[in-house]
Amino acid sequence: MFQFEKHSGPVSRLPVLLSVLLLAACSPQQDESSEVSAAMQDSADARNMRLVGYHNLQARSAYQPEVHAYGDRRILFVGQHAGESFNPQTGLTEVNGLSILDVTDPSSPTMLKHLPPTGLEASGSQHVQICDGDVLPEGDPDRVYMIRTNGLIAYEMFDVTDPAEPEFMSTIDLTGFSSRPESSRGNRETHKIQWDCETGIGYFNGTPEGWRVTRVLQAYDLRNPAQPRHIRDFGLVGWEPTATGPFPEYNISGLHQTFAYGDRIYVGYGSGNNGTLQILDTDKFLNGSPGADDPFVPTPENLLYPEIARLDMPSYWGVHTAKPILGSEIPDGEGGVEDSMRDFLIVPSEAGGGAMYCAGVHDIVFFIDITQEDRPYPVSTYQVPEQPGDYCSRGGRFGPHSVHDAYHPGFDRTLAVFSYFNAGIRAVDIRNPFQPVEAAHYVPETTENTIELCRNIDGVERCDSAIQTNNVNIDDRGYIYAVDRSNTGLHIVELTGEARDLVGL
Repeated sequence: MFQFEKHSGPVSRLPVLLSVLLLAACSPQQDESSEVSAAMQDSADARNMRLVGYHNLQARSAYQPEVHAYGDRRILFVGQHAGESFNPQTGLTEVNGLSILDVTDPSSPTMLKHLPPTGLEASGSQHVQICDGDVLPEGDPDRVYMIRTNGLIAYEMFDVTDPAEPEFMSTIDLTGFSSRPESSRGNRETHKIQWDCETGIGYFNGTPEGWRVTRVLQAYDLRNPAQPRHIRDFGLVGWEPTATGPFPEYNISGLHQTFAYGDRIYVGYGSGNNGTLQILDTDKFLNGSPGADDPFVPTPENLLYPEIARLDMPSYWGVHTAKPILGSEIPDGEGGVEDSMRDFLIVPSEAGGGAMYCAGVHDIVFFIDITQEDRPYPVSTYQVPEQPGDYCSRGGRFGPHSVHDAYHPGFDRTLAVFSYFNAGIRAVDIRNPFQPVEAAHYVPETTENTIELCRNIDGVERCDSAIQTNNVNIDDRGYIYAVDRSNTGLHIVELTGEARDLVGL
């Protein structure tokens, strides 16, 4: 049986590994691509944020930044979309995989390694998670471990105790093939993953054999990274392999992101449309119903057993992420409620391809009250106004993508940081989730590497080179890391002015 202790609030995990202190003696020369020009600093559209560091990431399409503390060092792992680019460190054109950078000095990010995917079938490595061995229940305390997606076909475990020389450990699992009708993405896919280091449980996003959608929740016991064990596959009723009747609607993208926190799992399905929010009991999810003959067989009864609540969005909005912000103290009587201590979820609906030139529905960020968790309800929204930034004309998508995954004592219940595609990085004051207010923003400039994005608008093809800030994250020092999906690179920014004061930096 798995045992869990509910957190009273967000916690920081900053273990120090004595064994990696020797890495400080092995620092490569600064990349020319990491220099921040005066023009980049001066021309940026910014308020209460400033650019600290930059790296072009070898002109690769980037998906997700994950920063990790190695003693006094900070190492950034950047997952990438499919594609290829030239690597000057090897002199080879390499398929996009994973970039590893030393960001100890955020003004001088240094490329340590580009790690291509494994095998000819794989391209890209969109998502990555890191755990210290001394935090994992059964890990080697002298090691640091990494899980990454290998293209859209598998999950892989690496030893990254030396981040410049990752050592392959194992393929945790290969995805299967869904039974749904063929789509442009095919019937096999991985995506965002979460590895809860304190429990050792991995919550993966993949395609088990025969399920009726791509991307469902796959749970793994990774307490000992050398001995991964599959626990169960999980999704919404009607997605299981034995279901009958019409297939789920074409636009349903399946699972997008799982956020396990304490004794709850917050699940987002349908990133930009046909979205569903689900709240699960962690113990019931991991152990199953004691009354079932086989609690992990995906029957409707077993899929419903851990469910505490479900909220279905309109067809035109999705649930990209559901990040919990628990124990927010709000003004008495705000929103018509009496209890001033309340729990919320931050739920962005991802702006998809239809958001180019604002041709489709405007996606927004929802704040959902889960104080009475079996009855979640939205209480407010946040969106960036189209003007004065003229974002509808800039090209690329305009709208939210994701909220930062990490927790930080100064940011928790205070400031949420969003990636907003061509509107860059947006920081929002969430002290009162009934009334979120933007506190800072930074919109990077395009470079010679930024690709053109095209869309047919009223019978005319339009193409523009546009910033597409894809994901953001923060580290324990308060630096914000943003990566761009249109090949522009990595931007490291810091808060200034009132926003900096707000989080106590």
